Amino acid sequence: MANTFTSLQYHIVFSTKNREPWIHEDIEQRVWTYVGGIARENEMKALLVGGIENHVHLLLGIPPKLSLSQVIQLLKSGSSTWIKQNFLGLGGFAWQDGYAAFTVSKSQVPDVEEYIRGQREHHRVKSFEEEYRAFLDRHEVDYKEEYVFG
Repeated sequence: MANTFTSLQYHIVFSTKNREPWIHEDIEQRVWTYVGGIARENEMKALLVGGIENHVHLLLGIPPKLSLSQVIQLLKSGSSTWIKQNFLGLGGFAWQDGYAAFTVSKSQVPDVEEYIRGQREHHRVKSFEEEYRAFLDRHEVDYKEEYVFG
């Protein structure tokens, strides 16, 4: 085969440092748009970016030349710097060190998009911590509780 063809979609979740509510509703769309722009500048497909005050969900198409850890570093570093520079009072903003990432088949993309769009509604009844653990459990990720949010 002369060419390489991939369809690599990921649902990525990470929180603000200590899950503090830094990303207020009045700035969230600008933040999500900027994060999507970082993805596009680095040859990713930002299918959807969204979240609430203390965390973000990304549905991304990632080219095979980028490792997942490279993707996370690009997104967190670029957006953190931009947030600190562009919003008064957010000079202390930081993302949590870790993240969760799950592969998404093309057929499941609409379901993940719907889930991300419903974040505000979803978190009226479930905390981010509960949501995160549920993702880890659903995807059968082995983890030690003391390291999930440490």
